[in-house]
Amino acid sequence: MPEGHPPVPEPLPHPVVDNHCHLDISRDRDRAAWDAREAIDAAAAVGVRRIVQIGCDLRGARWAVAAAQEHPELVAGVALHPNEAPRLAAAGRLEEAWAEIESLAAAHDKVRAVGETGLDAFHTGEEGRAAQVESFRWHVDLAKRLGKTLVIHDRDTHDEVLEVIDSEGAPDRWVMHCFSGDAAFARACLDRGAHLSFAGTITFKNAEPQREALRVAPVDRILVETDAPYLTPTPHRGQVNASYLVPLTVRRMAEERGADLGELCAAIDANTEAAFGGAW
Repeated sequence: MPEGHPPVPEPLPHPVVDNHCHLDISRDRDRAAWDAREAIDAAAAVGVRRIVQIGCDLRGARWAVAAAQEHPELVAGVALHPNEAPRLAAAGRLEEAWAEIESLAAAHDKVRAVGETGLDAFHTGEEGRAAQVESFRWHVDLAKRLGKTLVIHDRDTHDEVLEVIDSEGAPDRWVMHCFSGDAAFARACLDRGAHLSFAGTITFKNAEPQREALRVAPVDRILVETDAPYLTPTPHRGQVNASYLVPLTVRRMAEERGADLGELCAAIDANTEAAFGGAW
């Protein structure tokens, strides 16, 4: 275990999938904290046997595809993050970047998802909003054209995300990554066919609205993720996150729902396959 990582939790009674991870980056977005093979093996040892590796920019998308081809436990998602799109637009490179994302998504079977895309009002101001929306709409269309799962990043933009989904039409499979809304927003997403993915944030003291959303979601629409190396669950909040810490989040999910841990794990495992186009 690399220095600074939390201790290994008790293994889960049934395998689950970490459906959103960034194995290629560290907390400062410089380089991964440890080797991908080591991270995959550490996760498998506690019951997290498969991972969806998400690329958020061109470098990350290329890395995700290569890693998924190298490691059978991985599949990839490729997209331009909503905070990346305005930077590319300002440089006059957005359409060029879209073309590469489409090429990567279309050419490789192990690319199961277009994501993460979406909207973010926290890191990007009004000056970048038009580019965000344009890029989000383009990614929705790409997911539909290629039959890939759409993975949505939503930060402080619940209504705006639904406006795009309603105007463009949702793909057959779409995931609200790191679900951050309340029960009412959860129902709105579920009514439109979404899977809701819960991260370590549900263990945070201020996350009661997300726990309410978890409690109202049907068991067949629930996923779990790390968003590693970020959003480390309590009691290790602030330290480096990794897929081997998923058991901490799943145990809290089972507690909040009053569910049997093994049954919830089995449901999450099956749900992830359904959400990402089958087993791998």
